[in-house]
Amino acid sequence: MRGAVLVAIAAAIGNMLQGWDNATIAGAVLYIKREFHLESQPAMEGLVVATSLIGATVITTFSGPVSDSVGRRPMLIASSVLYFLAGLLMLWSPNVHVLLLSRLVDGFAIGLAVTLVPVYISETAPPEIRGLLNTLPQFTGSGGMFLAYCMVFAMTLAAQPEWRLMLGALSLLSLLYLLLTVWYLPESPRWLVSKGRMKEARAVLQMLRGRDDVAGEMALLVEGLGTAGDTVIEEYIVGPGPADDGGGEAGDSKVTLYGPERGMSWVAQPLPLGAGGQGSMLGSAIGVGLGSRQGSVLDHLRDPVVALLGSVHDLKAAAAAPAAEGGSSMLFSKSNLGSMLSFHDKAPPVDWDDEESGEQLAASDDEGVRAPLLDARSSMHEHETATTMGIGGGWQLAWKYAPESGGVVKRMYLHEEAGGGEGGVHAAALVSQSALHLHLHGTANQEEDEEHGPAPAHPAAAEQSSSWRELLMAPGVRHALVCGVTMQVLQQFSGINGVLYYTPQILKQAGVSVLLASLGLGADSTSILISGLTTLLMLPAIGVAMRLMDVSGRRSLLLWTLPVLIASLVLLVAASVVPMAAAAHAAVATGSVVVYLCCFVMGFGPIPNILCAEIFPTRVRGLCIAICSLAFWLGDIAVTYSLPVMLNWVGLTGVFGFYAVVCCLALGFVALRVPETKGLPLEVIIDFFNVGARVTLDDEIST
Repeated sequence: MRGAVLVAIAAAIGNMLQGWDNATIAGAVLYIKREFHLESQPAMEGLVVATSLIGATVITTFSGPVSDSVGRRPMLIASSVLYFLAGLLMLWSPNVHVLLLSRLVDGFAIGLAVTLVPVYISETAPPEIRGLLNTLPQFTGSGGMFLAYCMVFAMTLAAQPEWRLMLGALSLLSLLYLLLTVWYLPESPRWLVSKGRMKEARAVLQMLRGRDDVAGEMALLVEGLGTAGDTVIEEYIVGPGPADDGGGEAGDSKVTLYGPERGMSWVAQPLPLGAGGQGSMLGSAIGVGLGSRQGSVLDHLRDPVVALLGSVHDLKAAAAAPAAEGGSSMLFSKSNLGSMLSFHDKAPPVDWDDEESGEQLAASDDEGVRAPLLDARSSMHEHETATTMGIGGGWQLAWKYAPESGGVVKRMYLHEEAGGGEGGVHAAALVSQSALHLHLHGTANQEEDEEHGPAPAHPAAAEQSSSWRELLMAPGVRHALVCGVTMQVLQQFSGINGVLYYTPQILKQAGVSVLLASLGLGADSTSILISGLTTLLMLPAIGVAMRLMDVSGRRSLLLWTLPVLIASLVLLVAASVVPMAAAAHAAVATGSVVVYLCCFVMGFGPIPNILCAEIFPTRVRGLCIAICSLAFWLGDIAVTYSLPVMLNWVGLTGVFGFYAVVCCLALGFVALRVPETKGLPLEVIIDFFNVGARVTLDDEIST
């Protein structure tokens, strides 16, 4: 995983530059308003700070669709170039108008980085550490703020602090980001697959995963091109294919499953859903999770996706306990099903040419058409069993082809369950229409067709008839959009801006500013140092979040930290209302602020962006992320400009009371509508949203 980790660190530098800029403008504005005489023009002073916010909002509107068209990497390169240009302009800035222009360009760079870095990391990271790597932007952003505050503090100690140097230092750091994006960062393999550039995607995956065998994951990426609106959950007893069991008849009720390797096949006996008993993960999830919707009002309000994934993770943890105590693991790669993945007929790999059209591929020799789209490297053919089926999180990929059903090919995400026996292994599956545009070989030998299964067409040759508007109308995508947009809006109104605004005043009351002033520091230096200390408090908390993100999970972190946020805000309200000694007031207020900031950066700070980067299909991920990011920036603008109004209207006590109410709403929304996504491949998460959307639609029709 070293390649994926290094790539994520390099990409997250874009967020470090955002944090750096936020800190430098906070220090520089103290001197900008004096040089340009903005003390009597508060609107212009506010515009100097807010112009970057406006630029980020504007660029976000276009960034998603453009990144879906030209790729993630070119947009990150554009962000680094814009950072560099903005730094040069701020270093020059002969007047306030040029400064405003530089802040607008800087906002463009920030908008691209904030929108696309989480997408890029999600599309390159393995499921097992995706949460950890996607918390890196939060860590590098806060780290950039702290380093910038240190620099600004040092510069404020000079007799005549130079604000242009404070802001212009951004251009030097952006050069490092530019070099990394141009010379090191690869393109997202998921985006490459969506454009049919299979050879490049394979090479990138091999670099990211540190191995040559990426056939299973390549097949997964191709399947992720669809929206899978017709996903259903099925259960099977899976046994060896004809070549392994002596060539016996499969039986009328059985179907043949095919893997991404040539000749890799099984025979599967369908089971009634839930027939696997208590060991059935998805079957129990349907029974426990969705069946409970007929219970209390609270159960009925709970999103089906939350019920499904919650039951999945609970049962998965229960199944893992015996293995941790020395029992056998039920993962395919460690069980008897792995031994069934044998090559019946070894064929050389298909060497896809990016410039070769679909018509040329169709006209190629019969053996080339017959070979699988996503095969293992030739070195893997030396082994008797295949291990390329794993797609992460214990899930496996296969296709179901039943000639009696009209030759329809279904894609299956399989997960081995407890149970089974001599006849095979019990497995549950998410089943949907394949996105591979599979077709029959069309040979004269029907038995040979059934043995080899359907042959996939090259993605570049497939007609992408669905427009982004049609994709956005898919129930699963709309379902995910509601979740993503709501999380971004609630995050902005949860109080972080108000707490950061109030922190210097709190620390001043606690005597920190008096202590610093006694050391001979001026008012400006003291203000900057207090802000730097506040940022420093966040870094250890973010480190803890990085460790827990893929262990406890996103949803669990939110459910644990949101009540603490509410309690902290209530204590701040109480400290303002209840009469108490000055020392006690300072202690309560300071403790509440510290706890709030630490818990925010552990949960509600990074997790909305992480979730939004995980729950959308590949073909519209950029567009959907842009919609969620637009909600984020519009919410940021609304909170920034409403805070002074609210302070004048209801005072600080009323503001914190309002934020506490919003956090209560956020806690309810997370409990009822936000699923747990840790450890799951992106494509599997999307399928669960499709299942949940279908259940919701069925409920609406039935009522």
